[in-house]
Amino acid sequence: MAGAGASSRDKRETAARLKAALGGESGAAAAAELRTLLELVLAPAAGPGGGEAAGEALEWCRCLLSGGEPWDSFVQAVRAYDPATLCGLVWTANFVAYRCRTCGISPCMSLCAECFHQGEHAGHDYNMFRSQAGGACDCGDSNVMREAGFCKRHRIKSNSNVPCVPKHLLMMSELVLPQFIFSLIQHLREGYNEPALDLPSEKDLHKILQVLEPHVSFLEDLTKMGGAMRSVLTQVLTSQQFYKDLSSGVGENACAKKSHEKYLIALKGSGLAFPEDKIACNMQEQGAGTSTLSVQGLAGGTATSGQGDSSDEEDQDGSQGVGKRKRVKLSSTTKDQSIMDVLKHKCFLEELLFWTIKYEFPQKMVTFLLNMLPDQDYKIAFTKTFVQHYAFIMKTLKKSHESDTMSNRIVHISVQLFSNEELARQVTEECQLLDIMVTVLLYMMESCLIKSELQDEENSLHVVVNCGEALLKNNTYWPLVSDFINILSHQSVAKKFLEDHGLLVTWMNFVSFFQGMNLNKRELNEHVEFESQTYYAAFAAELEACAQPMWGLLSHCKVRETQEYTRNVVRYCLEALQDWFDAINFVDEPAPNQVTFHLPLHRYFAMFLSKAVKCQELDLDTILPDQEMLMKLMIHPLQIQASLSEIHSNMWVRNGLQIKGQAMTYVQSHFCNSMIDPDIYLLQVCASRLDPDYFISSVFERFKVVDLLTMASQHQNTVLDSEHERSMLEGALTFLVLLLSLRLHLGMTDDEILRAEMVAQLCMNDRTHSSLLDLIPENPNPKSGIIPGSLSFESVLSAVADFKAPVFEPGGSMQQGMYTPKAEVWDKEFDPVMVILRTVYRRDVQSAMDRYTAFLKQSGKFPGNPWPPYKKRTPLHPSYRGLIKLLHCKTLHIVLFTLLYKILMDHQNLSEHVLCMVLYLIELGLENSPEQESDEEESAGGQERCHDSWFPGSNLVSNMRHFINYVRVRVPETAPEVKREPPASTSSDGLASSQNSGTAQVFSLVAERRKKFQEIINRNTSEANQVVRPKTSMKWSAPGATPQLTTAILEVKESILSLLIKLHHKLSGKQNSYYPPWLDDVDVLIHPEIPRYSHGDGMTAVERILLKAAVQSRLNKRIIEEICRKVTPPVPPKKISSAEKKTLDKEERRQKARERQQKLLAEFASRQKSFMETAMDVESPDADIAMEVATSEQHVSEAIYDCVICGQSGPSTEDRPTGLVVLLQASSVLGQCRNSTEPRRLPTTEEEQIYPWDTCAALHDVRLTTLQRYFKDSSCLQAVSIGWEGGVYVQTCGHTLHIDCHKSYMESLRNDQVLQGFSVDKGEFTCPLCRQFANSVLPCYPGNNMERSVWQSHSNKCLQDLVQEVEELQEQLGTFPSETNLSKEMESVMKDIKSTTQKKYTDYSKTPGSPDNDFLFMYSVARTNLELELVHRGGNLCSGGASTAGKRSCLNQLFHVLAMHMRLYSIDSAYNPWRKLTQPSQETNSELVSEELPEVPVLYRDVSSLLLIQILTMPQPLHREHFTCIIKVLFTLLYTQALAALSVKCSAEDRMAWKESGALKKNTSSGEKSWEVLLGHVISELSKGKIYEEEETEELPVVTPDSVECYLQQFCLPFLRITSLLQHHLFGGDLPSCQEDEEFTVLASCLGLLPSFQSAHQFTSASCLDWPVPAFDMISQWCSELASFADRHPDQVKALLIQEPKWDLPRLLQLPENYNTIFQYYHRKTCSVCTKVPKDPAVCLVCGTFVCLKGLCCKQQSYCECVLHSQNCGAGTGIFLLINASVIIIIRGHRFCLWGSVYLDAHGEEDRDLRRGKPLYICKERYKVLEQQWVSHTFDHINKRWGPHYNGL
Repeated sequence: MAGAGASSRDKRETAARLKAALGGESGAAAAAELRTLLELVLAPAAGPGGGEAAGEALEWCRCLLSGGEPWDSFVQAVRAYDPATLCGLVWTANFVAYRCRTCGISPCMSLCAECFHQGEHAGHDYNMFRSQAGGACDCGDSNVMREAGFCKRHRIKSNSNVPCVPKHLLMMSELVLPQFIFSLIQHLREGYNEPALDLPSEKDLHKILQVLEPHVSFLEDLTKMGGAMRSVLTQVLTSQQFYKDLSSGVGENACAKKSHEKYLIALKGSGLAFPEDKIACNMQEQGAGTSTLSVQGLAGGTATSGQGDSSDEEDQDGSQGVGKRKRVKLSSTTKDQSIMDVLKHKCFLEELLFWTIKYEFPQKMVTFLLNMLPDQDYKIAFTKTFVQHYAFIMKTLKKSHESDTMSNRIVHISVQLFSNEELARQVTEECQLLDIMVTVLLYMMESCLIKSELQDEENSLHVVVNCGEALLKNNTYWPLVSDFINILSHQSVAKKFLEDHGLLVTWMNFVSFFQGMNLNKRELNEHVEFESQTYYAAFAAELEACAQPMWGLLSHCKVRETQEYTRNVVRYCLEALQDWFDAINFVDEPAPNQVTFHLPLHRYFAMFLSKAVKCQELDLDTILPDQEMLMKLMIHPLQIQASLSEIHSNMWVRNGLQIKGQAMTYVQSHFCNSMIDPDIYLLQVCASRLDPDYFISSVFERFKVVDLLTMASQHQNTVLDSEHERSMLEGALTFLVLLLSLRLHLGMTDDEILRAEMVAQLCMNDRTHSSLLDLIPENPNPKSGIIPGSLSFESVLSAVADFKAPVFEPGGSMQQGMYTPKAEVWDKEFDPVMVILRTVYRRDVQSAMDRYTAFLKQSGKFPGNPWPPYKKRTPLHPSYRGLIKLLHCKTLHIVLFTLLYKILMDHQNLSEHVLCMVLYLIELGLENSPEQESDEEESAGGQERCHDSWFPGSNLVSNMRHFINYVRVRVPETAPEVKREPPASTSSDGLASSQNSGTAQVFSLVAERRKKFQEIINRNTSEANQVVRPKTSMKWSAPGATPQLTTAILEVKESILSLLIKLHHKLSGKQNSYYPPWLDDVDVLIHPEIPRYSHGDGMTAVERILLKAAVQSRLNKRIIEEICRKVTPPVPPKKISSAEKKTLDKEERRQKARERQQKLLAEFASRQKSFMETAMDVESPDADIAMEVATSEQHVSEAIYDCVICGQSGPSTEDRPTGLVVLLQASSVLGQCRNSTEPRRLPTTEEEQIYPWDTCAALHDVRLTTLQRYFKDSSCLQAVSIGWEGGVYVQTCGHTLHIDCHKSYMESLRNDQVLQGFSVDKGEFTCPLCRQFANSVLPCYPGNNMERSVWQSHSNKCLQDLVQEVEELQEQLGTFPSETNLSKEMESVMKDIKSTTQKKYTDYSKTPGSPDNDFLFMYSVARTNLELELVHRGGNLCSGGASTAGKRSCLNQLFHVLAMHMRLYSIDSAYNPWRKLTQPSQETNSELVSEELPEVPVLYRDVSSLLLIQILTMPQPLHREHFTCIIKVLFTLLYTQALAALSVKCSAEDRMAWKESGALKKNTSSGEKSWEVLLGHVISELSKGKIYEEEETEELPVVTPDSVECYLQQFCLPFLRITSLLQHHLFGGDLPSCQEDEEFTVLASCLGLLPSFQSAHQFTSASCLDWPVPAFDMISQWCSELASFADRHPDQVKALLIQEPKWDLPRLLQLPENYNTIFQYYHRKTCSVCTKVPKDPAVCLVCGTFVCLKGLCCKQQSYCECVLHSQNCGAGTGIFLLINASVIIIIRGHRFCLWGSVYLDAHGEEDRDLRRGKPLYICKERYKVLEQQWVSHTFDHINKRWGPHYNGL
């Protein structure tokens, strides 16, 4: 029997024979034969031997599987039995897939593009995304998505009608595949060598994988054959029998034995073993893997690091001793050991997965394993296997060097398994999935624990994760956490978790590892030298590992029935917190100067409490701990709030920027609802349950401003520098306002919260839709998609905001579509408190206030500077009513009273912000007063009850009116209060009765707080004496160094009400400014909600508060009236008046300064405006006309120029020339003109193609090459113009400078190369005045610029004389001008012009370097600039007016430079075209020397080119009459060309008719000026040659005299337009404007061709003719040249006749409406060079070419393809659409810039990089602007951000 070397025919025969035998009697023998054959073929020895052996083996397998049939037909046969209900297409990273939130059940749902487009998702909330980790298509899987979203193919439930698979079809497969898979496993075993000392031999692994690539691909192909083959594979992979038979290593096969041993070694090496081996080793033996940790735990933690294996990651940090306690505790149960350490493989699938993990998830294997998933049995088996290997995966991941790729591959697999609720539930029940996950996570984190330094550094027993470890820094834990979050999103699984007490304990244990991580210690002396960036890792870890699972669990605690779960979580959370307080040794004072932002345990506790009250109707008090615990709980969150304030007050500045980063991240939108919101809510809960006086004093103590709260004018703060006092006091008050007014968790509904968040964000700034989505804290529960119900998001958005469509600003910056708050939102809903809570940057609060101010001004509600408005709050949920007690406690009232008094007395360190917050708190108290006490009873017994001398009760309403007469204060001896004794008369009784008549005691917040704390603790526990440590209470006594404090008595005699009224006077700056409004209008008291009080400044706020106080109590009303009657002078009159005077002076000075500034600014603005008009405007002829008129009026003999560098003015001279700042750029815009008006589209299908042969450039090229074939080279090069492609365009900003000044300016730029966007070495610079980009200086010709001769239609000389003069002038040789500075500059600028474009665009001659090239190039530059100006004017001159460039036209100077150089080339007089045009030739053609090619016939020459040659070879300056003469002569030629072209176009009969009618009129007087006569003559002359013999091509329709006239005019118009522009630039004078139909006549008369303007109806174009010699002679001579050419080349004669096609203006390609059309076609399109799909495909918007951006495959001589293409297609300018980013990129020369996108989504936003993946639509306005910039060559001026591309694009 043939072995491995058999030919394919032998193989097929063997296979067929075996298949037949197996079906027959001798089945067993055949099976044995097959087995030996396979062993031989698949022997591992043969495998790695090389590709051939592997190929051979696969060839055998194909033959055997198909039983000798052709493979393709076998594949077809199997596919017929595929019940395709699931798509299951597997993709890898970077694949473009879709996700539809409307159809998805699981948030991970994804669809391949095909299924998405085949389904119906119009109007759904879907987006396109680039897969990060790979994925699989869920179409057809109803567990993951709703059936409505299935595509057409997977909608049919086709199980029923698929026929049963015939046994014989797959019979061979069942025998061959087990051996095939086993051989694969053997290869994997063979190839794996346990890395020595943990240095993985990655190269070896890659080598093995490469060898096995064909094998795995073969398996992958099998999976794609559909369900029938997949079920065979499943059976093979999961059958334990096959595995036992083949791989147990028993049996005589030595090879198999060896491989089995290798397998066991690998198992051990991974720290895994069969259970039976475990017992044998008795846990002594330790392999080389990383399971040190668990064994160590089992061994009681004795082996610390004496493990032979030094490179274990666990042992790297020396803090082993810490973890020991923990680790022992964690690892002691046998359950864990079984999870972590034991693996037993029972089938191929299990071992295959084991190797897949060992080899770090090779992509091919992963795809194969996933491709099998549509098979249900396989899915279950594979999921179980995956779970079984979970711990092993974690270990491999931790060791991996490529943890990123590996993480992605893991998630690629797990997301397919765990998103399916049914499957997840099954695995949870059968395989303890939850236990495994939690344990594995715990183990993972254990390897990076360190001792916590929080609170008590020495004795702390708490361990936290070390955020500097790679595990956290690189997010290595991400795949495991993401799986955990994924399974918790399933209700059934989450319930299991919440019911399992053991799991909850373990989980809280895990969370406590993060409690207090990344501790910050405030640097007090010098700046920290190394700023650690570990905080990123810390915040990410808390969000992903703690908060996300928490939100997942919370989403299942929504109803009353789930109360039990909440109780469990809260219970274990509190236990963990208690352990934590014990571990860090916490008593009652936080350690100073340290803060951690990470308190996940507190946040778990808070969020479950909130849920319990909001959704589960639990009674809050039943789950709250005792008072002492609450006091401990509030300490750390409060510490964070105080630290935030310290950080913003720059007290942590020595810790570097990162501490600010932490403070910002803490409140940032992605973190706030898992960080600051729970913290504030927890503080609200504590405040509502603790004693209010204790809470308030704690707050001021934490914020370190207790010492500031004294009535004395001076004080000492022992814990705070005075420069920080003000901002810390503001911080404390702002915090209290937040605490008391936020209702996020205290009773607002989800929709109200969403609305409040949205309003806050919109008030800060206008926002785009996507940034709003991003800024509004999402409800991060995984089930809910992006936002709690996107539907409500849209409806709320439309309720609160207006959409501002995207506008395009002329400066080039492109706006996005924005949402801006509606007016009523500003009016009623603007909530400064919410804004303060949500601002990351402090400036955003200011921005919101500025916008609010602007709104009030605009709507006329309030003219001045308003204060933040007071907003009514949602009512409190009854559970939190206790929070109101804070507003009605004496401590707060004393603080408020003190602060009002201090503000009134102008003490230092108080600000308007403080006053604003004080008033806000008073108003909150009035709004939320407890049940009203009856006024009468109070007034009766009021004075007697007051023992503590400040306030009688705790109700703010009554305390407001309570007068305080004297206050005892502790002041430094130096303070002014000490000397002021109370007045003698009252001194004795004042002091004696002080206890009850209102001398308030010195109030010590701290002492009060201690007392309260003591009481509470005593109530709670008996060991209170040990609890309060004396050392902390001493902290507040003043240090001895400060002056002695002494007690003084201060006369106050004020109440809160009286202070408020005086404040009103102070704010208004007038005495008696407050007058109670209810005295005029009693209604005020009944309806206090008056709109006039809702917006305003401090006075309005005071009035509003007094009104509310009066409404709440009659007594208050009475007292207010009394106070207002006693017109009280302000308290210390002298001090205030002097201060007021100072402030008044200051105000006046400020006012004056402001006025001065205004004046300066106005002046500056007007200057700038005038400058903008001259310099910047690209498109406004009006301004220019005015200027042009202005210049034309100065009949100065010499032009005067201003140098923008040295500022001097003067003429340009030979010695010191002045120059224009110009930008030279090569341009191919003209070459893009097309002959059709139908614009081209960008191809989006294979059928559409763009062919560049109908462009202007292509046609001109063809013409030139044809001429060069038949005529003499030098004359060809004067018969055409070049520069359609790669022509040089010159533009200027209009500013001039001395050339020597420019040189020194360039020198200074060269020395100062600070990140400029341009390269000075290439001569680039920016205009010193207007900063416009430029790269050369064009010298101005001395003398008067323009000969402004009086407008005259005729000179007196006759045409013949002028012709003669012109010829003589041309004969004068241009002498090279003397060596002056000017001529040098002209030469250098000419060099610049030449080097601007590439060589291929300047060399057209057959003899390289011939002077004809230069000659052609020079006059073509002039042509290019004239043609481009014509394009900018819209293709005709109807609009008239001055040049669009106006002052910025540099054509005049350019002509001088060109003329000077052109005069150097003499034209041999024999060849001078002028003679051919003006003198009938003497000799006849017969004398032609035959070997030389003839010259180009005059009729083939381009008239515009001839014009430029004539003008530029004349001595300058040119006389007006000579110019007119040249035009007249050329017009005759042009007209003849038109007639010739016409004659070719009409039919033979027409020709005969014209010929005859012309002959008849030939002798009339006006014969030379009648087109009929001339046409007849042309026809008769041309008929002499073989010109008309060829078949007719296109014929004109019926020829009428009118259509002929029209044709002739259209033919001549382009020439007249160019000539008029030229005349305008040379001689000045305006271009007349006209209607389109009279353009010809107007231009003709303007050029002096029309003798006298005739009435239009009888006008014919021929009347412009003015022949210098008899017309018929000239025409005959010209025609004879053609006739003789026709004899030699009859086929070419017509093609070369000049046909003047009608060029359309240059346009970019038209783009489709929807971006998806472009994306779907191009993002999969392959590169034409390497046939791979490029990573960054791009398409050129000028010509539609597909290019690879940065692609190395298409690189040529270090130029990447985009740069190359920009040179070939646009002569250095390229406009590319980047397919994968939807952005347009511009390449200009050696620089590039991102232009922006012309595709916007439904909300008017760009989607750069397609990150959001929403549908995009073309924005026509933007595309218009892009096209405009391209045509007008203004990319360089308008786009600001340019950078060099180093040819790498």
